Order: sequence, then structure tokens, then C-alpha cells
Amino acid sequence: MIGIDPSVLAKAMPMMLLLEADGRVSHAGATLARIAPMGADDGIADVLRFVSPNFAADMDALRDRTDRRLKVELLRETRIGADERATRLRCMAFPLAEGRILLNLSFSADPGEALRRHRLTAQDFSEVDPTVDLLFLKEAHDVVLTEFERLSDRLEQARRTAEEEAATDKLTGLRNRRAMDVYLARLADSRKQPFGLMHLDLDFFKSINDSLGHAAGDHVLEEVARILRAEVRRGDMIARTGGDEFMLVFADCTEVEIMRRIAARIIGRLEKPIDWQGHACRISGSIGITMSNFYDKLDTRRLVSDADRALYESKRCGRARHTVAVPTIAGRRVSDAPRPA
Repeated sequence: MIGIDPSVLAKAMPMMLLLEADGRVSHAGATLARIAPMGADDGIADVLRFVSPNFAADMDALRDRTDRRLKVELLRETRIGADERATRLRCMAFPLAEGRILLNLSFSADPGEALRRHRLTAQDFSEVDPTVDLLFLKEAHDVVLTEFERLSDRLEQARRTAEEEAATDKLTGLRNRRAMDVYLARLADSRKQPFGLMHLDLDFFKSINDSLGHAAGDHVLEEVARILRAEVRRGDMIARTGGDEFMLVFADCTEVEIMRRIAARIIGRLEKPIDWQGHACRISGSIGITMSNFYDKLDTRRLVSDADRALYESKRCGRARHTVAVPTIAGRRVSDAPRPA
């Protein structure tokens, strides 16, 4: 054995097999022994199958093919997972004294699957084995990929946050006019979901700003937002579309009487005094209502315009009331008389 302790050779070449002259496996590299456990009496035919070139696994046939690149498959191996395919390896056979043969095995040019299957790391290979470089490259690739995924997640989160901020009224936390326009356009395009539209304008709000200042006005707007949230369902849409103007969309709503009752409740709650540092802030609300099922063809601009006209009819008739706008073929008209809350 040219003076080399086989156990040292097994450590230096963790994927080697030392065959005695009779074909018996006398020593195996640490990594090979780990992935393909061998018994004390195992021979070459119990461990390997030669697939390229294909020949019987005996010593005479192997001696005729020394110093040539061979391809083999492991006949027994410890598999992790459900993959039953045999691991294919490259192999070089070197003749030694006394008829022995040394087989040095290595993984294919793309060993990733086999390495994952057997959970091998760089510690399972010699420092000079090219597989170590591949493992380091894979590790670096995994690190870069992980960082890229994290960066991608952060960018996606930043994008969602920016979109959310762009669609949100900063004071009240409600949606803004831009978000409402997009939402209405989507509903109009789909035509699958009927809805009711409500336009609310606060009454007497300007006097709060004039007498108590904008901080009091902001507090009142925040309280109005809380009231509106309490009067809608989870799937309904509320937006602050102007200084003291709000729009509400009630999904799957086809009954105008339901909209009337909601409008009356909202106005009733708005008329309760809102405390601001000991001052009672008194407001009310005027509301215009229209329904998507009033229209043969949905045009969001017309819906919004009709709700707006109904709102100002409520203002004209004394405020603190709601009006339903019903379109006609000839144009638009406010058909329902304004009703006080």
C-alpha cells in the first residue's frame, strides 16, 4: 500500500474505496461510508454498479479500465426524503500493489441534488476537492438569494405602505378622494355588485374652526370618522373627499329605505355635542343618496354628481336631512323630497 496508512487515506480522500485483490472492500472514505454504509464482507458488486461504460463489477473487468473515467451508481445508500433514485458518481480506478485497486469517487458536475439528499457540507470533503468550492459558491448564492428575497420583501412592503399612505386621509385614517374614485370605477366596471352611494357634508362645521380653531375642527373630524366607521359594515367604503365632506359606499345594497335609515342614524349621532377641552362642539350633516340600480349604464361621474345635487338639495331645504336622487331619461332630477333626520 505504498506505505500509506489506509485510515489516513480514507480521511484524505473521503470519497474513496480501497479494494483488495479479491474485490472485497477493505476501507472506505468517511463521506462515502456515511452515504453508503458497507458491511465487513461487502465486495465491489455489493456497493457499485458501473453504468458508463457498462460492465460487470468484478476486479478483472475493473483492472482493464484503470486510469479511465467511469460512471457508477450506489447500490445501497442512506436516503433522506422520498427520492428513490440512485446517486450517480464519477469514478477513477488506480491499480496498486498486490492486485489492489483504489477507486476515487466524486459527484457529478451538478451535485446539488445529491448533496441536499444526503445533507452533505464542506466538512464532508477534502479541502482540495472541487466540491468544496461548489458548496461555498452555493452557500454564497443562498446568502445572496436570501438577502435579495429580504430586500424584495422590504421593497414590496414599502410599496404597499406608500400605496396605502397615498390612498389614506392622514387626519382621519379614512380613505381619500383618490381611493374613492378608484373604488367606484372598479365597481362600475364589474357591474357584479350593486351598491348605494352617500355624500355627506357637515353642517355648521366652519363655525367650529372660526370660534375654537383648527385643532378643535380636527378633533371634530376625527370624531365624525369614528361615528361613520360605527355605522358601516366591514366591506363598506368611507372616504373623506374634502375638508368636511365624506362619501360612503354600501356594497350589495339595493334598498333605498335601508340607506335612508342609515342616513338618519348618522345625522342623529352627528347632532350630539362633541366635547373639545370643555367646549361643546355642535354640528349636523346634510346627505345626498343615490343607488347603482337606478342606472341602466353606470357612469361614476354621474352617480357622484347626482349624489352631490341631492346633498345640496338637503342644504337648500334647511340642512340636517337627507335626499335621494333618482335619474330620469331626460337628465337628472332630485325626485324624493328632502327628509329631516
